[in-house]
Amino acid sequence: MRNCTRIYFDNAAATPLRPEVRAAMEPYWSDTFGNAGSPYAVSRAARMAIDRARTQVAALIGAHSDEIVFTSGGTESDNWALLGVALANLETRCHAIVSAIEHHAVLETATTLRELGFEVEEVGVDGNGVVQLETLDALLRPETCLVSIMTVNNETGVVQPLEAISQRTRERGIVLHSDAVQAAGKVLLDVEGSGIDIASLSAHKLGGPKGVGALWVRRGTRMRALLRGGGQERGRRAGTENVPGIVGFGAACELAELEMEANREQMCTLRERLEQGVREIEGARLNGESAPRAPHITNFSLPGNRGESMALNFDMRGFAIGTGSACASGALEPSHVLAAMGLSRAEARSSLRVSLSAQNTGAEVDEFLDVLRELVKK
Repeated sequence: MRNCTRIYFDNAAATPLRPEVRAAMEPYWSDTFGNAGSPYAVSRAARMAIDRARTQVAALIGAHSDEIVFTSGGTESDNWALLGVALANLETRCHAIVSAIEHHAVLETATTLRELGFEVEEVGVDGNGVVQLETLDALLRPETCLVSIMTVNNETGVVQPLEAISQRTRERGIVLHSDAVQAAGKVLLDVEGSGIDIASLSAHKLGGPKGVGALWVRRGTRMRALLRGGGQERGRRAGTENVPGIVGFGAACELAELEMEANREQMCTLRERLEQGVREIEGARLNGESAPRAPHITNFSLPGNRGESMALNFDMRGFAIGTGSACASGALEPSHVLAAMGLSRAEARSSLRVSLSAQNTGAEVDEFLDVLRELVKK
């Protein structure tokens, strides 16, 4: 099928592989193909590449390299974070809290925890999509073993108050997990100083390859391994390492760290230009506008329009945009994130998500706004 996309505005779903990342990965498909767990030279080279990538990932988020465990992506990391902590506390604590706006990788795993006998409650958000601290306070119990609150919401870009949340969890000895998939490379992360204990990451959100991610686990955090077998990743995740993917993830993190400040400035400028045009459309609503937000995501509702229809019309004109989480595309129900923020079903169904990269341009934003005005008039 021919790719007709001219302007890509769905970077929260996936980002294109950076040329530098592709070049870094190439030798590990062919020349340095060894299993990193073997003792001979070609395998030792693969092991050294993994160690270097671990350092690169850790540097991006302010972590120690031995706290990074490579996974197959954000979904596995989220699953492992919740299940691993819950199973480690099976005999002592059996209560967990997740926010109502989490990615489905967290919410579906929470359902599994309930099936295993854990009590899991959801903490709500205000109209801007920010977790309500007073509601969280009311939910915390002596038997609470885990709280999971994402760093940046994947549909609205709203940043959650993790420092305030971590003050509550640390004084109670509760493990705090954060899905940081949309945050890494977009906002400054200092996981060691943040008070969180576990963070999920994914390579394909910051110019790396699909199918590789990581879980940062603070030293001393009790977790059970989910994948059993060999002793890879210091016994924390069995399975032969995806060396090319891990190398690519490391290279993408290094680039993101070097370019973050300039990229943030570029994306903030583009987002403000786009949102100013949206504000000029009668009835349009910017969702989460008054909360702190990551620079690359904007979400808005256009009453009287269907988000899915708008996205398809944009696609026919060469634009790739989203209506929410890519993992929920095709779902009949409107966004659970926008519903938790208090939007009606009609308002949620009329929403669009535009997610930018530093490679986008002001001319692309202007062309998008021209098409948007045309479609709204129709």
